[in-house]
Amino acid sequence: MIDRLVDRNRLWSRLDAAVAGLPEPPPTPIAVVDLDAFDANADDLVRRAGGKPVRVASKSLRVPALLERALAHDGFSGVLAYTLAEALWLHETGISDDIVVAYPTVDVAALRRLTSSPSAAAAITLMVDDPAHLDVVHSTRSSPVVPVRIALDVDAGLRFGGRHVGPKRSPLFDTRDVVALARHVVERDGFDLVGVMTYEGQVAGVQDSVPDQRARSRVVRRLKQASMAQLAVRRREISEALAEVATLEFWNGGGSGSVEATAADAAVTEIAAGSGLLVPGIFDHYASFEPRPAAFFGLRVTRKPTPEMATVHGGGLIASGATGADRSPVPWAPPGLHLTGLEGAGEVQTPLTGHPAAQLRIGDLVWFRHAKSGEFFEHVRDVHLVRGHAVAEVVPSYRGCDRAF
Repeated sequence: MIDRLVDRNRLWSRLDAAVAGLPEPPPTPIAVVDLDAFDANADDLVRRAGGKPVRVASKSLRVPALLERALAHDGFSGVLAYTLAEALWLHETGISDDIVVAYPTVDVAALRRLTSSPSAAAAITLMVDDPAHLDVVHSTRSSPVVPVRIALDVDAGLRFGGRHVGPKRSPLFDTRDVVALARHVVERDGFDLVGVMTYEGQVAGVQDSVPDQRARSRVVRRLKQASMAQLAVRRREISEALAEVATLEFWNGGGSGSVEATAADAAVTEIAAGSGLLVPGIFDHYASFEPRPAAFFGLRVTRKPTPEMATVHGGGLIASGATGADRSPVPWAPPGLHLTGLEGAGEVQTPLTGHPAAQLRIGDLVWFRHAKSGEFFEHVRDVHLVRGHAVAEVVPSYRGCDRAF
C-alpha cells in the first residue's frame, strides 16, 4: 500500500511537471496518457493472450495516435470498432484495413458508403444477429456485386435456472438458431460469412477482487468460473456445427478482464481488448491482473471553501452504465482525496476532502481517473502524451479530428 501511495505522489509530481513545461497552460480538463504505462499494458495484454492476436477495441481509446500505437505493438492485429461510420473513417484514414464493427448497424448513409466501395467492403466486417440486419444492408445497394463481410454476434451470457447473467446483446444462444442464421447469410447473394463474436461481458467487465466487498467478490468469481465453463462447451458445439456451413476467418472473444480465460478456449482465434491499455477506475479490482493506470485528466483548484477542503472546476464526467459510485471519476493524485457524499462530481465544480486538500492552493492541479476507458476523450480535443516528466506529443482525440462520424 505504501509503495502505491509513493507511486501516486510521484505521478502527481511528474504530470504537474509535464504540464508546467508546455509553452501555454492548456485548458481543463487536461487529458494525459502516460506512454510508459500504456506500452507496459500493451505488452501485458499480449502476454496474457498467450500467442493469440489482440484486436484493439477502439471504443476504449478514441484517440487515433493511441490506436496506431497499439497496432504497432507485436501481438496486436486489427480494430474492433463501435460504429460503421467510425470503421469507414478508420479505413479511409489508413489506420486499419482489418476492422470488425462490434455492434449491428442500421446506419443507412454509412451502409451506402460501404456497399459502394469495394476497398471498404473488403476491409470492414459487419456484425449481425438477425436476418433483418441483412435486409437493411441489402436495401442500401443497387446490386450484390460488392460482397459484404458478415460476422455473427452470439450471446455469451451465463444461463441457469431460467436466468441470464451477462450483457443483453444478441438473441442468438442455441446452436440451432446460430446455424440457421449462418445458413441464411451464406444462401443470400452478396454476403460472406467470415466470423463469430462471443463477448462474455459478465466475465471481462465485472470486478471480482474488491477489498471491501469480499463476499460479493467470491460470488462473482464463482459466477465467472461457471460462465466460462458453460461457454467453452457452447463455443465448441457451435464451432463444430458452423464448420458444416462455412469456413470462418476468425472467432473473437473476451475483453481486458478475461484475456487468459478466453485465450485458453480452442474455438477462439483472437482476443478483443482496449480498456486494459488505459486501465480506467472500474478495472482496479480484478484477480486476473494488476492495474497500471495510464489515462488521467487534470482539473485546477479554484476555491478553498474551508481550510481543509479544495474545490476544482468541473469534474462531473460520469461514465455510462448503471448509475452508482463506481461511475464517478476517481481523484487520484495527490492520493488521499475524496469526493463529498452530498455533491459528488459536479458539472461546474467538484469539492474534495481528505488530508491533501489542506495543502492544495488555488491554481494547483488535481489528477483524476475516469471510470470507463475511452469515454472521457469525447470531452476533449487534445490529448497530451507524457513520457517521464515531459509531454512528448499533443495529439487529437476523435473529437479533435475532422471526422465524419
